[in-house]
Amino acid sequence: MEHPAAQQAGAGDPRFFARSGPFSLAAVAEAAEGEAPPRRLMLRGVAPLQTAQPDEVSFLDNRKYAEALDHTGAGAVLVHPDMAARVPASAVAIVTDEPYAAWARVCSLFHPLPPVQPGIHAMAVVAPEAVVHPTAEIGPFAVIGARAEIGPRCRVGSHTAIGEGVILGSDCRIASHVTLSHAILGDRVAVYPGARIGQDGFGFAITATGFRSVPQLGRVLLENDVEIGANTTIDRGSLHDTVIGAGSRLDNLVQIGHNVRLGRGCVIVSQAGISGSTTLGDHVMLGGQAGLTGHLHIGRGAKIGAQAGVMADVPAGTEVVGSPAQPVRAFFREVAALRRLVRDRGRQRPQDAGGRGRDGTTGTDTD
Repeated sequence: MEHPAAQQAGAGDPRFFARSGPFSLAAVAEAAEGEAPPRRLMLRGVAPLQTAQPDEVSFLDNRKYAEALDHTGAGAVLVHPDMAARVPASAVAIVTDEPYAAWARVCSLFHPLPPVQPGIHAMAVVAPEAVVHPTAEIGPFAVIGARAEIGPRCRVGSHTAIGEGVILGSDCRIASHVTLSHAILGDRVAVYPGARIGQDGFGFAITATGFRSVPQLGRVLLENDVEIGANTTIDRGSLHDTVIGAGSRLDNLVQIGHNVRLGRGCVIVSQAGISGSTTLGDHVMLGGQAGLTGHLHIGRGAKIGAQAGVMADVPAGTEVVGSPAQPVRAFFREVAALRRLVRDRGRQRPQDAGGRGRDGTTGTDTD
């Protein structure tokens, strides 16, 4: 039997998400950086097109869902100018060139991040040599090592370990069960649950008597506005630093090897792995499960497709797929050629009732 709480609206369940408002249509349009006609309308929340009520805001960013727009019960809808005429008369169109970005701003208006609760929980352990800003929040069972510095308005979640000497800039959000060592974080860095940052890189020498670990003497630098997904791992450098450039977003379950350097605004999707000493330029995108070998250079703006195996440098602006990875057009030309070969081979070898081909030979494969 379904729990009664599950029958409530799913978007912004008050059990989990604080809500502000209501807001006037004008205030919502201002937050969206969009345009709306003057109308006396109060809006109390956000919801998808299919379930939105007259006092809620929704959005359309993909024409595939245009039919849902026709039947929506929303009081206001964020839409591109091309779709404004299709908004039903029962709703107000808030027109914006970037509906999805506007949606993000409106959601943040109704559901802002919970404010930091300054103070150190009684069950946290903070080394005497650590420096914790008085506006920071340290959760229960968190451990802050000696000489660590926790900046203004930072939040450190429960059971998180901040190692000796680690520095957090201002407004960082470190979730529960994170470990941070040998790392320096900029401002507004977000690290999600279970991430491991700053551990030894995978470096060892092969000797006659076995493996000998090479000391990893670098750091991890997370620049401003970086987000690190849950259970992602980032190794510290061996001699150089491992660097995640400003504004980059790493999904859950990403592996970054030692000495890797990401430029600004890179996007790394789940289960991708980057081997040591590989460098990515600004705004590079890696699809899910993509794998990069070590010591490569991926140029600015390159796009690596899902499950691609990259074993050579990728020039700036290039899109590659496949394993081994190659430019998209070349890959699909080869796929098409292979399909034609298989199809034509099948056509050339029909069998007659006697088991012989059209040329009178048997059908036995002697290739």
